[in-house]
Amino acid sequence: MSSRNDLQGRTALVTGATSGIGKAIARNLAGQGASVVLHGRDQARGEALVKELAAEGATARFLAADLSDAQDTLRLAAEAGRVDILVSNAGLYVFAPTAATDATSFDRHIAVNTRAPFLLVGALAPGMADRGQGSIVLVGSSAARLPAAVGAAYGASKAGAEILTRYWATEYGPAGVRVNTVSPGPVHTEGTRSMLGEHIAVLDTTNARGRAGDPREIAEIVSFLVGPASSYVNGAVLFADGGERSALPA
Repeated sequence: MSSRNDLQGRTALVTGATSGIGKAIARNLAGQGASVVLHGRDQARGEALVKELAAEGATARFLAADLSDAQDTLRLAAEAGRVDILVSNAGLYVFAPTAATDATSFDRHIAVNTRAPFLLVGALAPGMADRGQGSIVLVGSSAARLPAAVGAAYGASKAGAEILTRYWATEYGPAGVRVNTVSPGPVHTEGTRSMLGEHIAVLDTTNARGRAGDPREIAEIVSFLVGPASSYVNGAVLFADGGERSALPA
């Protein structure tokens, strides 16, 4: 476990922070002393989380933005202000066959999962570089490397984010900014429960651990990647999948 004060004095922007993995990440970073800017689409959920964190002695504020809209994404970056840590967690996923994925759906996957982090990094990383330090973590997906019979648009959008990680690590690393990706396998979240419904137990059959992950496990990895213990880790894609052995069945 990281020290509570590891991130004291740092400001972290976490996208998709009001549920699932993003919420666990935000809570963890706040618990380590970071001031957290929470992003999401639901104002009520965002404000509720701000109150929860404040009750625990943390500092947080909420900004709503639609990451499928380029200008709104740039507005988010501007309103976040000085950011020392960026965690790009927000994601869109629709697991449909290619023929059932129209251009609008494909474009939304790319916009949220690939373009949004691209715009946020372009807006925030130069400031980190000017200050000589910063950490960026993208939350990827095992879908980027484990093809399935459905979800090609999602997998492509996440694979794009992975290669961007390596480009940014090269571009900003010499200035003291580290860029890494954590690539989770199946994780039990509100989203996966909603998507799979009564078939949710399938998540626990896909890896060598014999269970899906917990959002808090991914949050711990993110805390490692943004903290001082990982100071020599840059341009890495860290697989957190329990020893995944198969893609989800079609």
